[in-house]
Amino acid sequence: MKLLLIHQMFLEEDDPGGSRFNEMTRQWQEEGHEITVYGGMVHYNGTSKKAEYKGKYFVKKMQGNVEVWRCHVSESYNKNFLGRLWGYFSFLFSSVWVGLFKDKNKYDVILVTSPPLFVGITAYVLSRVKKIPYIFEVRDLWPESAIDTGVLTNKFIIKLAYWVERFLYKHARLINVLTPAFRTHLIEEKGIDPSKIIFVPNAADFSLSEKLLKDFDAEEFRRSLGWQDKFVITYVGAHGVANGLQQVLDAAEQMRGSNVLFVLIGNGMVKEDLVAEAGKKDLSNIRFLPSVPKAEVFKYILSSDMGASILKKVDTFKTVYSNKTFDYMACKKPVLMAIDGVSRQLVEEANCGMYVEPENPDEYKRVINTYIADPLLLKQHGENGYVFAKNKFDRKVLATQYISHVESVLN
Repeated sequence: MKLLLIHQMFLEEDDPGGSRFNEMTRQWQEEGHEITVYGGMVHYNGTSKKAEYKGKYFVKKMQGNVEVWRCHVSESYNKNFLGRLWGYFSFLFSSVWVGLFKDKNKYDVILVTSPPLFVGITAYVLSRVKKIPYIFEVRDLWPESAIDTGVLTNKFIIKLAYWVERFLYKHARLINVLTPAFRTHLIEEKGIDPSKIIFVPNAADFSLSEKLLKDFDAEEFRRSLGWQDKFVITYVGAHGVANGLQQVLDAAEQMRGSNVLFVLIGNGMVKEDLVAEAGKKDLSNIRFLPSVPKAEVFKYILSSDMGASILKKVDTFKTVYSNKTFDYMACKKPVLMAIDGVSRQLVEEANCGMYVEPENPDEYKRVINTYIADPLLLKQHGENGYVFAKNKFDRKVLATQYISHVESVLN
């Protein structure tokens, strides 16, 4: 099968961040499928193009055996809301141009993953022109999440986004959702035919964690970072408006004077503000680290006592699975879950962590002190998460299921 994946956030080989489709496309290619990707030129937490892309609108390259077209994204992407919107549309225009005039391959099916929502327009245009079906994946409910977090307020853009969403759902052959709550929302709120919806969620990458669990000296790494005698809670991911990381600063202030150390790894639109506020409050128990490649991130997780999954306290986020949760589970680390809804249910079903009411620093303190007082509980919850994820969320298994759904469209 020849598959075209349209994914603005598709990572470069050494990029930090969630690499779900990088790993799945690699597996699909190894299984004999031909994969081409249209990805963006700016990392989702980045502010500029790499030097090799400067002054260019499209570049074809190979990542392993997967062919990738890097398409233009405006460098205004992470400056402000309008910059981000233009970043979305610049990718839309450049990817359509590549699909119509530069890429000469013929495909059996298109798979497009959102957000951003507007990448679905590229899939629709190419689907119509090339007369092939497309599958639309919902990684996040958009525009609902942007509206709930206050990022999207313009009434015209909101109406346009809802219209585009309905249009793309209507014309997609299948819709993949990453959580059961997304499925319920699409059926009950959007009126989507249940037979059109498939469910292949985020998953744990055991290919990285299992090797490190055997060979990596976490204690030595902790010493090199100055983490000895600290109870380390690590957050890995974006530092944006939606992530609500102000609550970590509030929790750090509550636990000033303890041996608890909060480590935030990643970049994003509000990181500079967070760093400035932590400095102003003299919070020595919080450290900010830059984004690092996925293999390196696992070293930090394995050297921590817990992993934190955090989002702003809004109703839309009750529908999401935080993909970093699966990384913590794969590394046998209990989860400090500051997201209500299905993510909370996941952790409670797996018995692999504790729920913390988002934006409630007193609750952070209570839960963290519970683990500090009971090292055996900490270890058991880490083991529980690993076993649960291995049985239900192994990325290799889910990648095979996903490609079977894609092939079913052709049959």
